[in-house]
Parts: sequence; structure tokens; C-alpha cells
Amino acid sequence: MRGRFAPSPTGHMHLGNAWTAYLAWLQVRKAEGTMVLRIEDLDPERSRTEYIKDVMNDLAWLGLDWDEGPDVGGTYGPYCQDERRHLYQAALEKLESLGLIYPCYCTRAQLAASAPHSADGERVYPGTCRNRKAESRPAALRVRVRPGELSFEDGLRGLRKQDIARDVGDFALRRSDGVHAYQLAVVVDDAAMNISHVLRGDDLLDSTPRQLLLYQLLGLQAPAFYHVPLLVGQDGHRLSKRHGDLSLAALRRNGVRPEAIIGYLAWKAGMLITCQPITARETIELFELTKIPVTPIIVETEQFWQKSQF
Repeated sequence: MRGRFAPSPTGHMHLGNAWTAYLAWLQVRKAEGTMVLRIEDLDPERSRTEYIKDVMNDLAWLGLDWDEGPDVGGTYGPYCQDERRHLYQAALEKLESLGLIYPCYCTRAQLAASAPHSADGERVYPGTCRNRKAESRPAALRVRVRPGELSFEDGLRGLRKQDIARDVGDFALRRSDGVHAYQLAVVVDDAAMNISHVLRGDDLLDSTPRQLLLYQLLGLQAPAFYHVPLLVGQDGHRLSKRHGDLSLAALRRNGVRPEAIIGYLAWKAGMLITCQPITARETIELFELTKIPVTPIIVETEQFWQKSQF
């Protein structure tokens, strides 16, 4: 097994990041596999170099280690996406040679005004530029999506199906400013790094069919996917600053020990009957995918300090 944790260095790690990193780490360590740390610093406007070191320090503080990564190297490096852009460009050129991509000149305002909504409320690209004559100005690049249902088996959520053409439309693989899209980069990287298992948050569940389509078009082997529920506040919304500062840096400053955080997360993942301090390594043998709930995990933000300060 080769698994990975791939954070974006756009801010401090918070409890929700720790949740997915911890579960991905457990899956790999339980199988005695190889854990990869990859930094997804694709977006130059939001990524910050200083956060890369913070991410690694936070993971190490929690007791989560890795076998390959920016600091330790490995066979499949480099491990920062900013250094792998030539690979994404090569994938684009392959798709272009197959006649599968085309330039899109639509602005965000035009897309907002013209794109219809799918049944899930997401905007669907209407194919405005599909047959448009090429122009000598910057353009995004989109992949041509054929109608039809794509299905896959998620390790936690079971059989999933989506008609990408109907629900998403031709999706972008590169922005007009030249920045490659996440959907393309993650496929190229996971295939190139020989990742066999991807455990991540279920906010990415609906984007998985697009990635599987790219695996098919590029002739690459797709990994097995496992999408875990997100941590949410008692209001049902994804954890944010309105729920208090649950960044790992803030928790550490306030005296919360890493064993307390691991114990809390292990309890929420069904590995412990009661919330109690424990090290990450002590929970490896307790890990079972079937114990993880499939519904959102409520964090009792008002009680978190009490529960985690033993």
C-alpha cells in the first residue's frame, strides 16, 4: 500500500486537517505500507512557503510521520507541486494530441451569468467555447466530456455514479493565467507517485468521477478511494473560525497535548469507547475502516477544551 496526505500550504493546519491526515496515516501504517507527504502548492496567489514548514511541524507534533516527502526525499520526488508543473503540461499536451481539450475564453462573470445549475445546485459549464475559433489571447483549457454515467466503488460510501457531462460539463484543466487545475495535478501526481490508496475528506467525493475520467483518458491506473466525513460544528457547518480557533497552533499554545487531540479524533473515529489521551502509534492496531461513521462528525466546540484537557 502507498498512501498520501496532500495538504495545501494556504494557512495553518486545523482540527479538520488533522482528522483526515490522521486517518490516512492510520490506514497506511496498519497495512505496513508507505506514507507520502505531498505539498499541493499549485496556486501561487494563496500558497505560502512558510506554511509548508508549519504543516510538517504540526504533523510531527501529533506523532504522524511519513516515508517520502519534501524534507526526506524519495524515489518519486519532487514532493511539492510547484516543482512538478512540467508533468502537468506534458499531460495536457497528450490530451491535446488526442483532440480532447479546447481553449475557453469565458470570464467568471460570463460563466456566472450563463452556466445552468445541476440537480445538486452546482454550475454546469454549457459548452460555450466548445466549437469557438481559437483567438490570440489567454484562455483556460477544458476537456471534452462525453455524455454517459461513470461509476466507482468508494471504500466507505459504496457505489457512486455521476454523469459528468450533465452534472459538471467540460471542466477546466488549466486556468487562463497558466495555473494547472487541481483535478489534473492530483491525477498526474497520484499516478506518477504510484499511490494505491487515497483516503480524504468527502468534500472531494463529487470530484472523484472527474479524476477517474482523466485517469482513463491519460491511460493511468487509478487508486482505490475512501472518503471520510468532515468535522462540523454543532450548527452542522464545516469547521471554521466561527467555531473558535481550532488550529493546531492555537491548541498547542493553549496547552493541549498531542495525545489529547489524537484521543479525541480516535474516539470520534469509533476506535475508543471513551475520549482519553493516547498516542497515534498506540491506535494503529485499533483502526478499522468499518468503525468510521459516514455522517458528518460533530465537534462539540464548547466542550472541546474540557474533553481534550485531561
